[in-house]
Amino acid sequence: MKLVTATLLLLAVAIILFRGVKGPTIYDRILAVNSAGTCAVILVCQFGFFSEPGFFLDTALVYALINFIATIAILKFIEHRSLA
Repeated sequence: MKLVTATLLLLAVAIILFRGVKGPTIYDRILAVNSAGTCAVILVCQFGFFSEPGFFLDTALVYALINFIATIAILKFIEHRSLA
């Protein structure tokens, strides 16, 4: 079951990254990278659920926070051309 789920998530990441490369605007590309990061968090959570949950779930939470903060920083930089 976990192999099927992991395969489907990797297929989703491939489709998302294809959309990111082909996206007509910069915002489509940012959304694609953010969605791929979310899929990576789900993969880490799945791996943590089927092995030792403590370490991998904490790692997934930290990665999700980094993904969110990076997306907000990139969008702010694109809008204002500065992070200040």
